Amino acid sequence: MGQIQSIEELISLLLRRRWMIILITVAGLLAAVIFAKSRPDIYETAAVIQIEGAQVAEPTTPGAQAQPDGGGAAQILQTIEQRLTTRDALTAVIERHNLFTDQPQLTSDEKLVALRSSVTFQAVDSAGGQGFGQSRSISAIIISVRFGDPKTAAELANDFAQGILDQSAAGQRDRADKNVAFFKEEEARIYDQIAKLEDDVTAYKNAHADAMPTLSDARRDEIVSLSDDLRQATQDLVGLQGEQAAIVAKPQQRETDKRRSDDIATQIDVLNAQIASINARKAAVETALAATPEVERVLAGYDRQLQQLQGQYDNVTQRMAEAETTQRLAERQQSERFTLLDRALSPEYATGGGKKKIAIAGAIASLLGAIGLAFLLDLAKPVVRTAAQMQRQLDLEPVVCIPEIRAPKGRVGSAALRLIDDPKRPIFGLPRFAVLAAATTLALVLMAAVIG
Repeated sequence: MGQIQSIEELISLLLRRRWMIILITVAGLLAAVIFAKSRPDIYETAAVIQIEGAQVAEPTTPGAQAQPDGGGAAQILQTIEQRLTTRDALTAVIERHNLFTDQPQLTSDEKLVALRSSVTFQAVDSAGGQGFGQSRSISAIIISVRFGDPKTAAELANDFAQGILDQSAAGQRDRADKNVAFFKEEEARIYDQIAKLEDDVTAYKNAHADAMPTLSDARRDEIVSLSDDLRQATQDLVGLQGEQAAIVAKPQQRETDKRRSDDIATQIDVLNAQIASINARKAAVETALAATPEVERVLAGYDRQLQQLQGQYDNVTQRMAEAETTQRLAERQQSERFTLLDRALSPEYATGGGKKKIAIAGAIASLLGAIGLAFLLDLAKPVVRTAAQMQRQLDLEPVVCIPEIRAPKGRVGSAALRLIDDPKRPIFGLPRFAVLAAATTLALVLMAAVIG
């Protein structure tokens, strides 16, 4: 702190620079008061919208958690606020209320920024609180407007409140209509997919009728029967061929032997045809039976797709019924809705505290700045003024301290100053000027509060 290292030295500094501190403080106070007076008055008003729960409980999907009253209002409010504060919406408000006509120097963007900053949307949380995993639940919305004209502030607050009411009602009906239309389209789309898949299944079954899994047992029994028939035919063929060889081996064949040999040849041809037919049928049945696992796998895939589509179809059908119920509730205004609880009124008085705070802050800042300037001036030109400073700076202990002796003057002002600075008459252990400076500062602050 340079030369100032004790309370006495600080008081000495204030005494030496007292008139500069007083002049700077008074000048700063006057400048702060003039600046505060030059600022326009700001009026604030608010409109309140209440969120009423649905008169008839809306349907919910089984297994889904019920939404508390006002649970969806937070998303609705956020959407509406974004729509109301768009460039086009704010431009329409400015034109509708003829705002900023007294400030032609403002550009369009500056007007939009000024209007957007003067409007505040505040959501009031529901008293029931918010459960884990639930969306934010609100019970009311406060639309606050700060503007220079009280009537215009009230009109703006009511205008934005009415915009919220209109958009909330229209938005609920629009969402309900879109939900119904969407689920109807989904129902028709899934129904067409189910019908197409059923046609594909029918065509596939017709193309692989012999390899159906339901016929696998019958095919195995048929293969066993064909094997038995083939074995019997083969045995008969072997017997006939042996008999034919015996007849051919005779050295002399009678007429009966020739007729028997012809009959045996005919029977052998029939048996060969039967054996070929049995082999062909057996091969076809075995081929169909071998293809049965693949057919079963494809049909199982079709069944899974059909079950998925059927589940989607049931879900969409249920959701469509819920959407139609919500649509009817929105048309009758029996669902969750916004109502205007309190209209904004023209405020009678400007928002308090602003000008007074500026004036008080200016007075305090001026006082602190003056003290800081006095300290800097004293620091820029250091002078050893007391015995303590001399001992601290030069490490020399003074023997004699001669006080400053001023020649007496006959003016009344000098006598008054001597009376003020008279150290022989302290107040609360402090010089009279220190007490007078504190009283002057307090008086300046009070004057700033009264003027502001």
